[in-house]
Amino acid sequence: MKIIMYGTEICSDCVAAKAQLGNHAAIELDYRNITENTATMKEFLIHRDHDEMFKPIIEAGKIGIPLFILEDGTQTFDLADFMDEIKAQPVKNACSIDGKGC
Repeated sequence: MKIIMYGTEICSDCVAAKAQLGNHAAIELDYRNITENTATMKEFLIHRDHDEMFKPIIEAGKIGIPLFILEDGTQTFDLADFMDEIKAQPVKNACSIDGKGC
């Protein structure tokens, strides 16, 4: 299964999710660090600024990472939405801008 994950190494939820996905041989992870370069940040913002699922995230002052995009284009914030075999501990939906949500 191919999964695109948008995140950053300064977000503890992203680090944990990346580690969980990295432990599964059946997953081909395309990790995209949004703080590594502006091109990746812009790519993420296209999703964030044009998808209704981000509306409550933005209103709460959060970023919206980790974000997972599945092969079929489905977007989610939750590993459990697509990985029955992963018994993920709850991952917060998004880090807040002020850093209190991570």
